[in-house]
This record gives sequence, structure tokens and C-alpha cells, in this order.
Amino acid sequence: MADEVKLTGPGYPSPLAAMKGPREKLLYVPAIYTGTTVKKPDYLATVDVNPESPNFCKIIHRLPMPYTGDELHHTGWNACSSCFHQPEKRRRHLILPALMSGRVYVIDTFSDPLAPKIHKVVESEEIVAKAGCTHPHTSHCLGSGEVMISFMGDKEGKARGSFLLLDDKFDVKGTWEKEEERTDYGYDFWYQPYHNVMISSEWGEPASFTKGFDPSLVDTKYGRCLHVWDWKERKHVQKIDLGVDGLIPLELRFMHDPKKSIGFVGAALSSNVLQFYKADNNEWKVKKVIDVPAKEVEGWALPNMPSLITDILLSLDDKFIYFANWLHGDIRQYDITDPDNPKLVGQLFTGGSIRKGGPVIVKGGEEQPEIPTVQGHELYGGPQMIQLSLDGKRIYVTNSLFSGWDNQFYPDMIKNGSYILQIDVDTENGGLKINPDFYVDFSNEPDGPALAHEIRYPGGDCSSDIWLVSEDN
Repeated sequence: MADEVKLTGPGYPSPLAAMKGPREKLLYVPAIYTGTTVKKPDYLATVDVNPESPNFCKIIHRLPMPYTGDELHHTGWNACSSCFHQPEKRRRHLILPALMSGRVYVIDTFSDPLAPKIHKVVESEEIVAKAGCTHPHTSHCLGSGEVMISFMGDKEGKARGSFLLLDDKFDVKGTWEKEEERTDYGYDFWYQPYHNVMISSEWGEPASFTKGFDPSLVDTKYGRCLHVWDWKERKHVQKIDLGVDGLIPLELRFMHDPKKSIGFVGAALSSNVLQFYKADNNEWKVKKVIDVPAKEVEGWALPNMPSLITDILLSLDDKFIYFANWLHGDIRQYDITDPDNPKLVGQLFTGGSIRKGGPVIVKGGEEQPEIPTVQGHELYGGPQMIQLSLDGKRIYVTNSLFSGWDNQFYPDMIKNGSYILQIDVDTENGGLKINPDFYVDFSNEPDGPALAHEIRYPGGDCSSDIWLVSEDN
């Protein structure tokens, strides 16, 4: 009698099993025209990254949205590894919130992965009417089949942290939290039912940050707190003020092993990485574990330039943390085998404002980095969004943060468009190196230069998949 085949849902049974998954062959990347001189809709780019393909490093499909002015940003899935033990679930749809318009696009990537198509548009008017929120950011699937999306504003664009729920048909259910539980600001979130917790972070007031960054508003229009939620009760239970060490805490990541009650958040303006952890009394605490000092400079808007930590990632085996310093221009790799004492094992400059020969001079005689060219292309802007391959051996890098901030800090990016780089990773001893044979060019798109943002793989990745149980449960 043949062995019974156990049907499973999307993703992998554990993070370590995911590391043994197949190599990525496609990337899905939002490409943005909002905020640029090109008056066309944003689109979803499908990029071929199969080294055996004749279309390697080429954009093979473009799916334009039906409207202009969306500012596509971060993406998520309708189902991930949190649904692994539910055979009826499939990773069919990419959830694509539009930061500026407030719409949510549901993209069918399953019918034809090479040519995604729009499945549904959840209009901003419906979201405002049923939930009162605008300016969406992070999307995560839930084990229930629902989709949850963090929002950062109210209907007037004032700061309001809330979480929208879509059912499995992508109809608006309302907000996950009760009205009295809402936070002052919103941005990213990560849930971990094993510890009955969700933790969320803060960017700022949409009416302010969408107009560019004004340092004078940091104390009044930007966040510096983490919020702890009771996952089962949907209740806000703790507010952690990060103080001057945690100004503008953006991306946060739990360790992938669900039994580990430890995670990290990158504080962009303070340029620190802070660890959050569950203490013996079951309260959550925070401590700074990585500090990237500001540079004293000439030829820049301010006398001190923060590194501006934007994106952070953890490898699926919880061995390394990676983050991008968008203004300084480097990507860093730290060994977090001891999560209380991260060890710098890799650093690579792929752009930035302190480049050798540029208009910014670092005081004190510090040698400024020489920025390499890739396939004859000068690397302008700074590394921003990063995505790690499942096996941990490749990092994909884009350089656009948000069109309003791109225009302020790297105006050449608006003129020239974005690119995607691939970084080879030494997973044994640490180390980062640009792959000279890889360059995806967004400068010569059919409608003009475009801004590339967050990257997803059809099979999931280390910043969208969440595991609910350990492999040994």
C-alpha cells in the first residue's frame, strides 16, 4: 500500500525547512511613478532572476494599476507559512496597499506567475467608510485566512495607528482593534501567537512625512514607541517609549523560531537597532544592541548625518541580522548567535551620501568609501529595501525609500530611476560582496525612469512568512 501523502497548505513547516526550499526565480517589485515627473500609474514589475534563463535580470512583465497617485509601497500575501497545516489555503494573491491613495490592490500571481493580474481593488472610500483609516503600510496574512494591514492615518491624514482586517474574499471587515485601543502613530507590525503577542512600531503623521522630512517636527509629528498587544484579546497592553535611542522606529522583526521571545527594530533617525524581549515578569522590554554613529559632515543639510536605518532582516536560521543605512550608503551583516551582543561580520557600501568624491565631506579626516559601478552603472542613492534568499546566500537591494524623501535626499534618483542589485553573502564566516553579473535597470522603462521598492518571491520570504509552531511541536 502506498504511503499516505499528507496534504499541506502554503509555505514551509518551519524556518529551517524553508531554507532548503528552491532558489528564487522571480521577483515581484512595486515600481513607482507617483511623486516623479512621469504622470503614469505605478505598476508591479515581474523580474526574471533565474540564472539559466535568457531573460535573466530583465523585467518580463509590467502590471499597471488603474489609477495614478497610488504610491505602491510594501506588499504581503493572502496566505503564508502561518497557514501551512491548512491544505485548503494557497498563496495565490499578493496584497498591494497604496500608501498615498489608501487603496488596496489584490493581485493574482497564481494563475500565471509570469504575468500577474489584478484580482480585486479595495477602494479607499470603502476603507474610510467602514474603518476610518488611510495611508496603509504593512500587510500580513493571518492563520485564520484573513489579511491584516497596518494604517498610519485617519481620514484627514492626521496620525492614527490602526489595523484593517480583510476577510478571505478581501472584503473589509473593519479594524482588528477596538477604537479605544488605537495608537498615536502606526507603521510596521509582527504577530507571534506562540507568545500571545503582537508588536507594532511608529513612523509619523502622514500629513507631515508625505511632504518630506522636516527635522524640526521630530518631537511633535514622528513616533518613538513600540506597542505591545494581547493577540487573543486584541488589546493594547504596553507602550514602550524608546526615547532618544529610538526615534522613528520602523521595520521590526521577530526571530523566526516562534519559541524565541526576541525581536529587533531599526530606529531610523537614531540609527540604532534595539532588541525587544519578554522579561521574567512577562512584560516586554527593550535595549539598544547596535549603534551606528552619525557622521559630522560639511556640504549637507545638517551638520550631523544619521545613517538612517531603513530596512532590516533576519536570516531564517536566526543567525544573522542585516540592515541598510540609506544615507550613509552601507549594508551591514551582524552575527546574532548571541542576540544580546551582535557582532559585525560584513559591511558593504552600495551608494550613499558620504561617497568619495561627492559633495559631502566627512570631518575628522575619515576616509570616505569608494562606490563601485556595476556593469558600467554608477550606484546613486543609497541601499533601502533588502530581501534575503531562503538559503541566506543572496540579498536583493533596491534604493527607493518613498518618493517625497527620495526627491529630497537623492534627487538624481527621481531623474534616473532605480535599480536592483544582488549581494553575495558568506553564511559561514560573514561577508558581503556585490555580484558583478547582476543589475536590473529601471532607468529605461517604457514610460520613463521608475522607483523600485520592496521585493517579494512567489514562494515567500523571511520578512513576510510567520511560523506559529516550531518544527518539533
